Amino acid sequence: MKLSLRLYTVVACVQVLLFISIGNAERSNKRIILTSNATPREKHGENYCAMYDICGARSDGKIVNCPFGSTSVKPDDLLSSKIQSLCPTISGNICCTEAQFDTLRSQVQQAIPFLVGCPACLRNFLNLFCELSCSPNQSQFINVTSISRMKNNLTVDGIDYYITDTFGEGLFESCKDVKFGTTNSRAIEFVGNGAKNFKEWFAFIGIKAGLQIPGSPYAINFRSDADVSVGMKPMNVTTYSCGGTSLGCSCGDCPSAPVCSSSAPQPLHEKGSCSVRIGTFKVRCIEVSVAMVYTLLASLFLWWGLLHKRKERNPTLRTNSSMNVTKSGHVQQVQGKKDENITMQMLEDNPQITSAVQISVVQGYMAKVFRLYGTWVARNPVLVLSSSLAVVLFLGLGLVRFKVETRPEKLWVGHGSRAAEEKQYFDSHLAPFYRIEQLLLATKPQGAHLKPPTIVTEENIKLLFEIQEKVDGIRANYTGSLVSLTDICMKPLGEACATQSILQYFKMDLKNYDDFGGVEHAEYCFQHYSSDENCMSAFKGPLEPSTSLGGFSGNNYSEASAFIITYPVNNANDKESNETKKAVAWEKAFIQLVEDELLPMVESKNLTLSYSSESSIEEELKRESSADAVTILISYLVMFAYISLALGDTPRFTSFYISSKVLLGLSGVILVMLSVIASVGFFSAIGVKSTLIIMEVIPFLVLAVGVDNMCILVHAVKRQQVELPLEGRISNALAEVGPSITLASLSEVLAFAVGSFIPMPACRVFSMFAANYLKSTGYSLGLPSAAFVALIVFDFLRSEHQRVDCFPCIRVSGSLADADQGNDQRKYGLLTRYMKEVHAPILGVWWVKLLVISVFAALSLASIALCTRIQPGLEQKIVLPRDSYLQGYFNNVSEYLRIGPPLYFVVKNYNYSSESGQTNQLCSINNCDSNSLLNEISKASLVPTSSYIAKPAASWLDDFLVWVSPEAFGCCRKFTNETYCPPDDQPPCCSSSDGSCTVNGVCKDCTTCFRHSDLQNDRPTTLQFKEKLPWFLAALPSADCAKGGRGAYTNSVELNGFEDGVIPASSFRTYHTPLNKQVDFVNSMRAAREFSSRVSDSLKIEVFPYSVFYMFFEQYLDIWKTALTSLAIATGAVFVVCLVITCSVWSSGIIVLVLVMILVDLLGVMAVLDIQLNAVSVVNLVMSVGISVEFCVHITHAFLVSSGDRDQRTKESLATMGASVFSGITITKLVGVIVLCFSRTEIFVVYYFQMYLALVLLGFLHGLIFLPVVLSMFGPPSRRVLAERKDDNKFCASPSL
Repeated sequence: MKLSLRLYTVVACVQVLLFISIGNAERSNKRIILTSNATPREKHGENYCAMYDICGARSDGKIVNCPFGSTSVKPDDLLSSKIQSLCPTISGNICCTEAQFDTLRSQVQQAIPFLVGCPACLRNFLNLFCELSCSPNQSQFINVTSISRMKNNLTVDGIDYYITDTFGEGLFESCKDVKFGTTNSRAIEFVGNGAKNFKEWFAFIGIKAGLQIPGSPYAINFRSDADVSVGMKPMNVTTYSCGGTSLGCSCGDCPSAPVCSSSAPQPLHEKGSCSVRIGTFKVRCIEVSVAMVYTLLASLFLWWGLLHKRKERNPTLRTNSSMNVTKSGHVQQVQGKKDENITMQMLEDNPQITSAVQISVVQGYMAKVFRLYGTWVARNPVLVLSSSLAVVLFLGLGLVRFKVETRPEKLWVGHGSRAAEEKQYFDSHLAPFYRIEQLLLATKPQGAHLKPPTIVTEENIKLLFEIQEKVDGIRANYTGSLVSLTDICMKPLGEACATQSILQYFKMDLKNYDDFGGVEHAEYCFQHYSSDENCMSAFKGPLEPSTSLGGFSGNNYSEASAFIITYPVNNANDKESNETKKAVAWEKAFIQLVEDELLPMVESKNLTLSYSSESSIEEELKRESSADAVTILISYLVMFAYISLALGDTPRFTSFYISSKVLLGLSGVILVMLSVIASVGFFSAIGVKSTLIIMEVIPFLVLAVGVDNMCILVHAVKRQQVELPLEGRISNALAEVGPSITLASLSEVLAFAVGSFIPMPACRVFSMFAANYLKSTGYSLGLPSAAFVALIVFDFLRSEHQRVDCFPCIRVSGSLADADQGNDQRKYGLLTRYMKEVHAPILGVWWVKLLVISVFAALSLASIALCTRIQPGLEQKIVLPRDSYLQGYFNNVSEYLRIGPPLYFVVKNYNYSSESGQTNQLCSINNCDSNSLLNEISKASLVPTSSYIAKPAASWLDDFLVWVSPEAFGCCRKFTNETYCPPDDQPPCCSSSDGSCTVNGVCKDCTTCFRHSDLQNDRPTTLQFKEKLPWFLAALPSADCAKGGRGAYTNSVELNGFEDGVIPASSFRTYHTPLNKQVDFVNSMRAAREFSSRVSDSLKIEVFPYSVFYMFFEQYLDIWKTALTSLAIATGAVFVVCLVITCSVWSSGIIVLVLVMILVDLLGVMAVLDIQLNAVSVVNLVMSVGISVEFCVHITHAFLVSSGDRDQRTKESLATMGASVFSGITITKLVGVIVLCFSRTEIFVVYYFQMYLALVLLGFLHGLIFLPVVLSMFGPPSRRVLAERKDDNKFCASPSL
């Protein structure tokens, strides 16, 4: 609104100035025309006027000059001094009356506030009109070309104004970059209609204005080709450079000044990735480096492989040894016998020799504990089950406090976030950023590769009026009262809503559509929005087309393919306040209206409509909480079906009803569900809210991990000798697999524990829930595992007693079942036979080993090269359900918007006292420091590609300093009683023709607040600043003074406590460039922070940037550092756990190597699938450390305790644990992952289905192909040794690496 007033003022000022000059010219022309006997020298010469005095006024009140020439006159001393104060280039005789000069002065006062910040521009601008109106040599460069009659008087109707190009160029160069801070634009947009050169500016000034339209009442034709033969001589007074020393301007208004250009930021070239051209291909340097490294390593490895193979074929190079134990119990080598060749017969024939496993102290202790624990559970299964259920029920009571967090700022912004603290500071000290309700109406392309047609048509504009009428008619019910848009909308000047829509060009009134000229008027306003009163909005401000139109290129607004309608709504700090609740109620009604009425209306016109409200994301997240309930249910059902098959014996028709494990599988799935309930109940009880990620992903996670352990436990029990009693088989099985399960689960717990330190709350809580569950289920002593062991006991008892699965009360005859059961106990399964007879032998071939190592190394190195392509961020539309209406909205915002988010630079504790000097460190008008904050912002806006700052900042400080300046004599004024006096066009000082004004004449007594002598170096003193700042912030902008601060700066300054000489908080608004990609948001925030940090250090003033999106993107500034640190800690924790449990650096190192390769390959997959790096993917990466351990640790542990050479031990470990890893780990996770692809929410498809699927496949490939090959070539020595049997039947061995 302030802008529109200023616009109007500027246009009026320029036009009036022209018409005054014209008036003088008219009189001169008239004289030329009427005095035919006068010589050309009389008409055009020194001390001769072309037009003098006033001969009439138009119906709109604009005065017109007489077209008669005369000799210049000598003014009296008072008039001379008045003219000198405004026009110092004019002295002596003049060609204007006092009335003409007063008109000139009143009109230029409207333009002065726009230009006063740059003295050189203002002086040149005033000289243009001073010479036109009052120059004693007026006739030399003014020629009246046409006259008209007005009330029987001849008046000037058109003139030629001869000006040198030198003057025109100097004027334009001094003014072209002068800022108009209130609108973050240039003053030339208002006083010159955005002219690109002085000729365009003069053409705009010379337009004859229609009635009631600001501008000149005469046509002015600016020319430079004066006819010197008749005494004409172009006006060419000296122009002042904005970079000069006498009337120099600030760097913000004159970036070309030498002092500014030397310090101006150079455009930062985007860091192009290093590349190398190979023929016609351009390859990045990192890719070339990786290829070179791989070539070198592969060559060395192949050379070593061939050399090693040759040595193996040479018998003289082979050694043969085995291990024995001395009488003292220490391990020694026994020549001629290999432990892998020891048979049971040899052990029977040599009672003093036995085959034993040399294990670490920790493993020995764990095996002993697990053996005792298995025995106890097998003997007390009822007690274990009962106690487990009791604990679950107790923890489940916490669900009474169960809550789901859906507020975006609570999900994605970490505690202690700098951006969150800055937002809180901004909201509490200034004002919360307004709520945004938005509609995007767009045309559809008429062909696959065709541009969409323009939306600026009469039919579409009238449709927009219909839509607006329905929006205005919304009445939302809040606690019995009706809420409309006018009740909650933002009203900067307290009059009309500041709706951003092209309907503002018609004052939001359909009746004005035809009266103003329809589509042509709209297109006219696209170019004259800041210079035509009829284009001003209903809220009294100019509407920039880029805020209400979209899908255009450059400034071709008429080609726009989208209308953007934005409803700014007042916001409140307290989210539970009535103001906020009223806004939310209206927003819900708004969305309902769009879906029920507006969408069908728009679609019937073959247009598209996307929409959003401030509360849309939160509401859609709430809806999402139930969107994937079916997915979760299917996940459980699929897992249940698989586990029932995986746990059972080989299907056989004669005994399938006995050997199947359907009831055991169902019970296991129920245990998983109960464990989830217990975990969620525990955290709910202590006040931790759940999230949608927990509700959807935790079930999958616990199913995958829980089923893994179930399969491994059942297979371990089935591998035991059937002759042993059941409790013996249970205890042996736990002793066998318990340590490896504990190792894997402890690694997962630690990995998730690391994830709980991720700043993003949603991911931190997810990690806490997962770690808590894994802590209970991962260790075999945990709640679900203990209960499942008890269930295994019951199931095996059922099977041994020939009871039917699922119907244990039914018992069948035992002959067939016994035979089949005995066979199953001793017969290898199909998968086990495959691992032992096919898989292991193939991997044992030497050239296959070399190929496997080479291929996996190539994949890892390629992934390292691809990692650099991963971008930080998290697309908003990925977080939402696929069918959310916000999906289309976010797509259209990126496609159509041509302006970026608002950016505020907030200054803390600005000391405005004269002694501090901080005013000049902040401002950007004349006499401000060249490196001031606002000057630096202006410089940064010159390189938007690197600074992401689109415009100079709107500066309340600059406008205030101009407002109190004596040159802006229409702004800061006071009555004789020292109270505030408004501009002449505001009540009570406006014209008596306005019924709202009082006619008491007191405004004639108003004077400017200060004379130059009252100021200190053209700056207000501390007392003056303190007294006049509230006046400025309360002053309404108008034509006579466009610099009033009300509306534009109402919330830009905190006045609480400012009387002490310090303003606690103030802000300067600008805009980011359009940000379409996540990386743009991240880089813009980084650039703004780096800029603020540099300026703060330079000025010793605390400055920080703020934009509404900062707190959601802050995490991405250091996301790579967070990711790598977390992964390093998690990997280190796994290494420590492996080392402590196995006491083998060798085996621990191999496990960590495989983990790192899986992680690197997973990052490569992320790059290929274009998965961004964010807190969700970081948690997944950290979690993959723990999950990947399961693919490695069981086979590595089996390799350690098996006997034979490396190839034989690899074969045995694959036969023993390969099937369990494949069926119990790979397939279970794969089944659970595949279900997630049916999720309705993209985040689960991208970050859980795709990433988990890649993790499972990579884990399978590395665990069952790469790891066995590495172990067969570089594996640690066996822990199985030949030892003497002591009398006390004790075996003692030292841990081995």
